[in-house]
Amino acid sequence: MRKQNNKTLYVVQAATIAALYSALTYIISPLSYGITQFRFSEAMTILPLFTPAAIPGLAIGCLISNIGSSLGPVDMLFGTAATLISAIFTRKTRNIFVKKIPVLSPIFPVIFNGIFVAFEFCFFVEKDAGFSLFFATFLSVAFGELVVCYLLGIPLYFGIKKTKIFKEGV
Repeated sequence: MRKQNNKTLYVVQAATIAALYSALTYIISPLSYGITQFRFSEAMTILPLFTPAAIPGLAIGCLISNIGSSLGPVDMLFGTAATLISAIFTRKTRNIFVKKIPVLSPIFPVIFNGIFVAFEFCFFVEKDAGFSLFFATFLSVAFGELVVCYLLGIPLYFGIKKTKIFKEGV
């Protein structure tokens, strides 16, 4: 029965994370899409440090959120891939800390979203875009991610750690 409880907990955590991610994205929707974006739900990309259920939860939440994107299916595919890859790398670096701060883990959403969104923009919106536009788009997206993932994500990490919302060892 214990194994069944763990599966249920995993599904409930993943579903809750997906719902919270997409709800937060839609609530702040004017800031959540575009080349310069501050998707506050991206602070939740810190959650794979606590539970592997955050990996599918974040990916599904992103998929649902990107239904509202002006790029539609393109953003649903590439944006979700960026979030999924970021969540996997965040989970893999969950034991790397500098002075008890997970400084490495939040960098993955910054890098992967910067690359994937720049790719989307340059290959599906501005088809004649060169490397300079790709790089400028990357910097713009990465900046918004950096702000959200570090200025909101790190405090979220400490808040969750303090309240022990996630049980140890999951």
